[in-house]
Amino acid sequence: MSMVAVVVAIAILGILIFVHEWGHFIAARSQGIHVNRFSIGFGPILWKFQGKETEYALRLIPLGGYVGFPDDDPNSDVPANDPNLLSNRPILDRAIVISAGVIANLVFAYLLLLVQVGVMGISQATYYDGVLIPALVPESSLVATKAGIQPGDLVLAVDGQPLGADANSLPNLMRAIQQHPQQPLTLTIQRQGQIQEITVTPEISEDGQARIGVQLAPHADIHREHTLNPIKLVTAAAAEFQRVIVLTLDGFRELFQHFDQAAQQVSGPVAIVAMGADIARSNAEQLFTFTALISINLAIINILPFPALDGGQLLFLLVEALRGRPLPNRIQEGVMQTGLVLLLGLGMFLIVRDTVNLTGLGWVQQLF
Repeated sequence: MSMVAVVVAIAILGILIFVHEWGHFIAARSQGIHVNRFSIGFGPILWKFQGKETEYALRLIPLGGYVGFPDDDPNSDVPANDPNLLSNRPILDRAIVISAGVIANLVFAYLLLLVQVGVMGISQATYYDGVLIPALVPESSLVATKAGIQPGDLVLAVDGQPLGADANSLPNLMRAIQQHPQQPLTLTIQRQGQIQEITVTPEISEDGQARIGVQLAPHADIHREHTLNPIKLVTAAAAEFQRVIVLTLDGFRELFQHFDQAAQQVSGPVAIVAMGADIARSNAEQLFTFTALISINLAIINILPFPALDGGQLLFLLVEALRGRPLPNRIQEGVMQTGLVLLLGLGMFLIVRDTVNLTGLGWVQQLF
């Protein structure tokens, strides 16, 4: 992959981190809450600027960031009873600051998709009968190969049920496969103008899903409609935003339902940069969708009720609201530190694993 593509991918990751931290920062400053640090990245400082109240810094490793408050700074000269300290604000004010990063990522994702449909046009599809099989999946194509399925086949029906010329054909075929593990399915195939029937028996894969080892694609022509109608643009962006949200939530549901298998597919920063670099090199248009997808992922991950994440801090606020007083500092600090260690450990594991996968050091993979 080219160095320019890698730089573009790292820049995208840095922008998304900036957007997240900017959300926290703006939510705090708009309420008059003291903020003494705004940092993008970790490690040695590359550049910093001391504002009237806040130090702005850019650090060497662009894989995170933070907004610092005087409450957590033992060297701060802000009095502990200052009403504009975050810890002295009502629960609602603090909840707004904590959740603002997630909101910023979601809003940014939608704006990206709005720009995409505005610049590239609204995606329109003309559907034809059937579902295409563009390729077999190399690592799991034995079922399809035994059944006689070939790349380029067009599936016209499954168990006698036609797959019509609409957007539901692809999910209907996927659903039929997933609902018939270890049970024969009859596929009506068109190949080079000839119609034939093939019987295939889906097998359970490592992720617990029934599969036949093929790639599926809609049988459709895709084109772009350019328009200046703001209602059409906003509606199209909202539809795409919803689609990406649903795909992301389905991915998380799959992760939690089949964690032992799906965890192998979880990507760390190295893999994300590699995917972004590939997209930047081959299809710049998809950078909009890729960036929106990562932004939505960051939002959902951060809202999970885990220690060291925004969701974990919101959970502490909920407990405080229910108890009428916050949990003791030692308990909060212990939970947050433990969560931070686990989060950093997972991050390091993903970085090492992804680096191994990208460099092809298969013998090291066996250690993990």
